[in-house]
Amino acid sequence: MRIGELAAATGASPRALRHYEQAGLLTSERAANGYRLYDPGAVVRVRNIRHLVDAGLTLDDVRVFLPCLDADVTASAPTGRTLEVALRRLRAMDERIAAQIAVRDRLAGALDRATGGRVRPVA
Repeated sequence: MRIGELAAATGASPRALRHYEQAGLLTSERAANGYRLYDPGAVVRVRNIRHLVDAGLTLDDVRVFLPCLDADVTASAPTGRTLEVALRRLRAMDERIAAQIAVRDRLAGALDRATGGRVRPVA
C-alpha cells in the first residue's frame, strides 16, 4: 500500500505518516521508483498511534506502546511502563492547565481592577 492509500485509510496526512516513520513508530519498504510501500497491517498501527496522540501522548510517549500498536491498543491491558507514561503525561497536562488558569485569573483580576468591575470576562 502506498503512502496516499495509507493516509486515506487512516485519516493521517502523508506528512504525519513520514513523521511517524522518522520517529521509529512505522516502517515501510521502498519500491524501485522510491515510493514508500506499507504493509496492510500499518492501518491498525497508524490508527493506534493517532488514538494515543489524540489522547494527549507525544510520539516519544507512544514509543512505549510499540508492543501493542499492531493490535487493539484500547483493549490491551496496561503495563506498568505504559501506565507510568500516561500518568506522567496527565500530570504534565494538569500542571499546564493550572498554570493557564492562574494566568487567566491574573488577567481577569487586572481587568476588574482597571475597569472598576465594568468589564467581565466571558466564561
